[in-house]
Amino acid sequence: MPFTATILLLGSGELGREFAISAKRLGAKVVACDAYDNAPAMQVADGREVFSMLDGDALIDVARRHRPDVIVPEIEAIRTEALAQLEAEGFAVIPSAKAAQATMNRDTIRDLAAHELGLATSRYAYASDLDEVREGATQTGYPCIVKPVMSSSGKGQSKVENEAQLAEAWDHACANMRGDRRRVIVEEFIAFDYEITLLAVRHRDGISFCPPIGHRQERGDYQESWQPQTMSDQALRSAQDMATRIVTALKGGGRGHGLFGVEFFVRSGEDGEEVIFSELSPRPHDTGMVTLASQELSEFDLHARAVLGLPIPAEIAARPAASAVILADRDTESFGYEGLGDALALDEHVDIRLFGKPVARPYRRMGVALARGGDTDEARRLAKEAAGRIRVRYD
Repeated sequence: MPFTATILLLGSGELGREFAISAKRLGAKVVACDAYDNAPAMQVADGREVFSMLDGDALIDVARRHRPDVIVPEIEAIRTEALAQLEAEGFAVIPSAKAAQATMNRDTIRDLAAHELGLATSRYAYASDLDEVREGATQTGYPCIVKPVMSSSGKGQSKVENEAQLAEAWDHACANMRGDRRRVIVEEFIAFDYEITLLAVRHRDGISFCPPIGHRQERGDYQESWQPQTMSDQALRSAQDMATRIVTALKGGGRGHGLFGVEFFVRSGEDGEEVIFSELSPRPHDTGMVTLASQELSEFDLHARAVLGLPIPAEIAARPAASAVILADRDTESFGYEGLGDALALDEHVDIRLFGKPVARPYRRMGVALARGGDTDEARRLAKEAAGRIRVRYD
């Protein structure tokens, strides 16, 4: 690949911002795109384009004007038909147009995992109206999870304990779904012991794995993550095998290179720990922000190297580290931050990343605290305390 390579980045949130920084350190030119101006990645990019990623004509026009060496989606809500057309025209889509199409909607990736690849998943059903939601819940049993087939960061997700709660869950999913498909997935609630994100990097020399990342969610959105998550060798091999199979299947007509965040539930079974596939993102994962503190090469560095055809270590190590989110609690464009000095004074192994988002919303992730420790328990304590010292100040 030529250097300087041009990257068209589709979606410019906090993950895109860190990726843009990693790519620019390797000499790439980054054109950041999003539906609103001054998005986090735009603040560090070489160029910007403001348009809806669901506008296929606009997407094709931008790609043809900039003639990027690679197109890198950072969000799910993209007109994937346009990506397929661009790939057919010779543009390199990361990891592939097939991967973007399969993961834009939870139904496609779940069917690929469960039916085509035979991976262990929860019981599930799809629904396009409330009656179908009720029917789906009879198949999964209670409690169950109801969530849009297309959303991000847990938006629109509900845990349903009984039939009386289904209508509210349906309305919540519809109000928070992305795109133009009014459809939800109703899935069995897995009583897991813990859940992990396994970062798999598909690159020119094969597939490498980062040590597993543990994480905790609220409202379907991650609140803290830590690495490494302890798990049995058998369970780790099972997760790596399933990740390899699904990552390979998503290659499609492209190179299939890049970093994938593969989520699994892990629970105790008769024969040891049982690993159950949950979801996949063909891009850096929000829980993987912990790698900014835990790994020599963060998930963003690894994604940039894979995208640009550069070597990736076969073995990737991680020291104990954790992340904890910093959230807003209201809608406003007038805000600032307090407590940065207090947070950084907590410990020399604490760092803070504020994302530069121009608008605050309730539960919107505005930053993250990172910490290293002697073990993950210490790192989690430091990260949570540091995050708690940062306050969003509303003017």
